[in-house]
Amino acid sequence: MRRNLAARLGVWSAHHRKAAIFGWLVFVVLATVIGGATGTVTASDEEMGVGDSGRAAEILKDADIDEPAGELVMVTARTADGWRDAADDLAKALTATGDVRGLKAPLPSEDGKHALLRFEIKGPSDEAADRVQPVLDAVAKAQEDGAAGGISIHQFGDASSEKELSDLLADDLKKAEFTAVPLALGILLIAFGAVVAALLPVGLALTACVAAFGLLSLASHQLHLFETTYSVMFLMGLAVGVDYCLFYLRRERDERAAGWDAETALRIAAATSGRAVLVSGLTVMVAMAGMFLSGLLLFKGFAVATILVVCVAMLGSVTVLPALLAGLGDRIDAGRIPFLNRRAKKGAAKKGAHAGGGMAGKILRPVLARPKFFAVGAAVLLLALAAPALGMKTEQLGLEKQFGSDAPLSVAYEKITEEFPGGPAPARVVVKADDIGAQPVRAALDSLTRKAGEGAELTVHKAAGVAEIAVPLPGDGTDAEAKKALHELRDDTVPAAFDGMDVQAYVGGDLASSEDFGDQLGKGIVPVFAFITAVTFLLMLLSFRSTVIAVTSIALNLLSVGAAYGVMTAVFQHGWGAELIGSEKVGAIENWMPLFVLVVLFGLSMDYHVFVVSRIRESRDRGMDNRSAIREGITRTAGAVTGAAVIMVAVFAVFGTLSMQDMQQMGVGLGVAVLLDATLVRMILLPSLMTLLGERNWHTPRYLRWLPRISHEEEGPAAPPQGRPYNTPVPSGR
Repeated sequence: MRRNLAARLGVWSAHHRKAAIFGWLVFVVLATVIGGATGTVTASDEEMGVGDSGRAAEILKDADIDEPAGELVMVTARTADGWRDAADDLAKALTATGDVRGLKAPLPSEDGKHALLRFEIKGPSDEAADRVQPVLDAVAKAQEDGAAGGISIHQFGDASSEKELSDLLADDLKKAEFTAVPLALGILLIAFGAVVAALLPVGLALTACVAAFGLLSLASHQLHLFETTYSVMFLMGLAVGVDYCLFYLRRERDERAAGWDAETALRIAAATSGRAVLVSGLTVMVAMAGMFLSGLLLFKGFAVATILVVCVAMLGSVTVLPALLAGLGDRIDAGRIPFLNRRAKKGAAKKGAHAGGGMAGKILRPVLARPKFFAVGAAVLLLALAAPALGMKTEQLGLEKQFGSDAPLSVAYEKITEEFPGGPAPARVVVKADDIGAQPVRAALDSLTRKAGEGAELTVHKAAGVAEIAVPLPGDGTDAEAKKALHELRDDTVPAAFDGMDVQAYVGGDLASSEDFGDQLGKGIVPVFAFITAVTFLLMLLSFRSTVIAVTSIALNLLSVGAAYGVMTAVFQHGWGAELIGSEKVGAIENWMPLFVLVVLFGLSMDYHVFVVSRIRESRDRGMDNRSAIREGITRTAGAVTGAAVIMVAVFAVFGTLSMQDMQQMGVGLGVAVLLDATLVRMILLPSLMTLLGERNWHTPRYLRWLPRISHEEEGPAAPPQGRPYNTPVPSGR
């Protein structure tokens, strides 16, 4: 008998258990040790840049000019000039730390009640966050000493915000790990009712994540990573790893319940669910590869991370999992929990009983009886959820929005920008010339600095042939007023100042970087979307030899993505229900989030779609009519899909409760989409649509009949031999 690849891998692993299990352990250990020894390389701000701001950063990097990490400390008193003694004492304390340079005299506000201390952190800017703690301690002590006299002090800057961000990311990842893993384990305990069966998927998912972490550290030496990449990898690895194992394990248990012996049940699970895991994993990985077309280093890192962890989880599910199942045998049900273990009795599956299928059957009866009504109703509901996305606004959320409006750093940013507009985030004009000291060039630099107004600073690096002008922006440095000033600076002021000169002049800075990043996202989303839709279509076409299945796969995915966009916009942009998850209205969606959610959901939704449609096709290939095959496929997969969805939603929900705004948006967007995909889409819209399409679901156009026919079931009899003892081996011809 010719078996598919998943079946061959499963049979080999079951017959070579020690080699498969120890091989997996050696792989995990080696990947972890080597990755830990080489370390991880994170991307610099220059590498993350695109557009004119990226070119400005590249000029400074090539000239070996390190942009210093600037800090601002505002001292506030109840009366005008009441801040002087506190500001003088603080200046002395800051100098005494030995980590401060370029400390300027206090800059008073218009009403005289505030003063701004400006300085830089010594050393390379990429090490400033590690060196800023003594400065933070000095500021905290000054705040404590001055509180009795009505003095308040606020600090914001590159180093302090970067340290806060790094600490928050570390705490969030730790919280996610210590919350998501027990949560997934608890759900699996309820689903399987046995400790060993619940531990198996979690253990394999965690070892897959650990191995992928090591591989990603190696890859980071070629493709530098963003700070949140490991959080994204853990999120994807745990969710996908548990899902793949769950699909495989549920099928094996179902076949045992149907009366097959352990070896045959495992072989059937490998040929069916194992094959679905391979197709799903391949689809996810290829979809993730679409992020390489974005033109952004952030997404390239996400692509590498998700491809690695999905690949490792997929390989573990079709190799070491069969070996463990074969070795454990009936001990997979060890540690049974009273009232939770619901393993079907022998032969129950033959009679139609199926864990999770009872409720699914009740839902399906009216859906299959009135498919048009339910198809239209489900589609209208999804479109209604997607409606808020029509007004979606995206921007690169500043640190003050990432941390939340009540966070000390956010409060400091707001108060400083209110009294000293544009201070924390000026635009930076970077000019490069063969002779930066030439009279026309120098005259243009001086003229541009004067036009930039009060607070503008010119710095000339004569040896490098580079000059910088820090240009304060109006407003809070990120609002509409600041954006208007930035565009005038880029489109009119700078080009006019250097008109006719042989110089390179670009405008950078935080706001410019955000605008350029958004522009590149707008350009990159079209090729990424075209790539993933084309790949999804082709993989579904190859798997099912049906253009109808391929097209409906894309349509259903788009509805799920649209609904996720709508919910994200409603919660985070408009603030509807944001307080329920401990978040708040921020007025926009993180600009990289829509593209990321699109790609991830197109990949993840294939888990359920391939698994469910494969089971429907399997029943169809056994001679059932279309409606009966749909009923059989949905009810037989309901337990696994429900369990997998609950776990994935739970993991995403953990991220939705973290401190960082972008992590919250990612968790809510992905969690809502998976929940809708596994319930409304797979249980109502998919069966009603397939019922309406009838035999057209499985029609292969004449011009595509050359495509290879892929079996969706294990060859042999469709049911166990009548009267055969439960543990009696099946004849080798099976």
